[in-house]
Amino acid sequence: MEEFEASASTKKTKTIYISTVISIAMVLLMMGLLGLILVHAHNLSRYVKENIVLNIIVDDAAKETDILQLQKQLDINPQVKQTQYITKELAARNLQKDMGEDFIKFLGYNPLLSSIDVYLKADFANNANITKFKAELVKNPLVKEVIYQQSLVDLMNEKIYSISMVILAFAGIFLIVSVALINNTISLAIYSQRFLIKSMQLVGATKGFIRWPYVGFALLHGLLGGFIAIILLVGLLYLGYREVPDLILLRNYYEFGIIFLGIIGLGMFISGFSTFLAVNKFLRLKLYDLYR
Repeated sequence: MEEFEASASTKKTKTIYISTVISIAMVLLMMGLLGLILVHAHNLSRYVKENIVLNIIVDDAAKETDILQLQKQLDINPQVKQTQYITKELAARNLQKDMGEDFIKFLGYNPLLSSIDVYLKADFANNANITKFKAELVKNPLVKEVIYQQSLVDLMNEKIYSISMVILAFAGIFLIVSVALINNTISLAIYSQRFLIKSMQLVGATKGFIRWPYVGFALLHGLLGGFIAIILLVGLLYLGYREVPDLILLRNYYEFGIIFLGIIGLGMFISGFSTFLAVNKFLRLKLYDLYR
């Protein structure tokens, strides 16, 4: 009979531990998904900003060697990500392809001018910085005009900021909810061990001796929950990239690594700290309070 009760108690304890790990994993999975959304949104923002083009129209009398020298100067500018030299002939071919007809044959000459397409780094792709950059460029005698879509830059930065604030606010709320869920799950698991905790205390075990095995198991549960969440996240990433191949442009393994380490660290911290508090609670309770 005693062996049966011991076996039933062991099975119950294992069930509680398994359900705790699964609960932690599911909460961390949701946190990880939110983290991946933030990373992809940030990378999408950078990708869009770094594809804003500034067309530097070059004077028709400029020599090609001077234009190439100007391009080299732009390439070493810390604000510039990359440049592309568009000759008159290349510009004409591109326009002919877009129009579907040979406008040069109709006009009798090529009216287009050579240009340099400049793509700025994301941190500098705002109207305030572009205005200063443009003012410096037009001082160069080779530069006839600098063209870019100012209204598009304003709208893009405004929308990206608004979306980022909404996602960050949602992340903060979800973090609080996640901590509360994991804490409640662990508190219920420790509640089932309250008589064992009090029994050890009554026979003379110190609080540290009683507490740390529970905290150690909690850290292990947080670690396991984190690994399970990471495996599920990797699977979801694989499915996402297979269904939407363009998302591959936004992936960043370094940022993914930070998120995965953060998930493990968050799981271990919340699990260990919640267990520490829960065990302390029952260590402070009087014997008759355990039955309430």
